[in-house]
Amino acid sequence: MRSIIIELLITALVLTATLSYGATADHVGIVKAMAGEVVITRNDHTMKAAPNMKLREGDIVQTGPDGKAGLILEDDTVISMGFNTRIAIKSFLFQPNDKKLSLIARIFQGTVSFVSGQIARLAPHLVHIETPTATVGLRGTHVLIQVD
Repeated sequence: MRSIIIELLITALVLTATLSYGATADHVGIVKAMAGEVVITRNDHTMKAAPNMKLREGDIVQTGPDGKAGLILEDDTVISMGFNTRIAIKSFLFQPNDKKLSLIARIFQGTVSFVSGQIARLAPHLVHIETPTATVGLRGTHVLIQVD
């Protein structure tokens, strides 16, 4: 009887760990707020964004001429996008217990406000924002970037 209880507990722990890992591994953040036209391109498929929509690594988020969006990544990074802005979440890795951390975002055009999250606090050298002409390394700060 005792061995059955132990097996059930082990199975429950494995399932819980698997489900917890899957819940964080399938997305890197969410669209917290938006107004106007906002679309997400994922694997060459474009879809209208919606509040609380999950973002994945590789997603390109674009606002239209009347659009704006607020994104929150899993490490509490906050990205605010103005109108006619396009960014990509090129790389995102947030596993602080394993010391696996990385954030690379690319701004193609527009205006973006970036408030760094936990990755920048734990490993500031692993946070980069790319633009067409430069790469910005963040060291735990708030920046406003405009790309024409």
